[in-house]
Amino acid sequence: MIFPAIDLHNGQSVRLFKGNYKQVTLINKDPLEQVKKIASYEVNQLHIVDLDGAKLGKPQNYQIIKEIRQNFSGFIEAGGGIRNYQTAQNYLELGIDRIIIGSAAIEEPAFVKSLLREYGSDRIVISVDGVNGKVAVNGWLEQLNVEMESLIKVMAESGAKHFIVTDVSRDGTMTGPNLDLLFKLKQDMPQINFIANGGIRDLRDLHHLKAFGLTDVIIGKGLYEGTITLEQIAKVGKNIRQDF
Repeated sequence: MIFPAIDLHNGQSVRLFKGNYKQVTLINKDPLEQVKKIASYEVNQLHIVDLDGAKLGKPQNYQIIKEIRQNFSGFIEAGGGIRNYQTAQNYLELGIDRIIIGSAAIEEPAFVKSLLREYGSDRIVISVDGVNGKVAVNGWLEQLNVEMESLIKVMAESGAKHFIVTDVSRDGTMTGPNLDLLFKLKQDMPQINFIANGGIRDLRDLHHLKAFGLTDVIIGKGLYEGTITLEQIAKVGKNIRQDF
């Protein structure tokens, strides 16, 4: 699946540059309007992050995500500030198809394991974000001396099978994904579904990722800069042959 990304900040859809909350670009004052446009192209999946929730450790844009769920019939993965069972349950019972767990995977691993046991691996995706192969948490504001691959292996042993991998230094830069990192991870753990995020520009990047066995991708800035279009995303999603 090719996921258009919607990042929520102060009730609006924005993009950050390398995760920097001081470098914010407004995408749409009305995220629901943005979602309706995406749906009009028959793009049936969304990646939604509550940036304020990720930073503060609890949801700040829950009501907007609820409204999106009520108005979008496709697949939604959403996260940002999901650090306890009640918050996770609220999102899952809301009808979010897959919740995104980030900082809690390293700070509260027992909680994540319990979610995987109760709801199953298809409803939980672990977001592993980092710089130079080391994990970043709490809205990417804090970098740890923990290898991204080590965290993935620990969570995989606990039953997780879906992982979003973000090279923070590439996010919002339009410089292409970190193919070296993604290829190594896929080579070492072929059974895992890695979802590529950060720096993805156009159909050529999708072609390179597909060659490595990565077919799930999150598109953010490339979509809003116009280097890839909703029409192209829809065609790729329907497996229509593309001339890369």
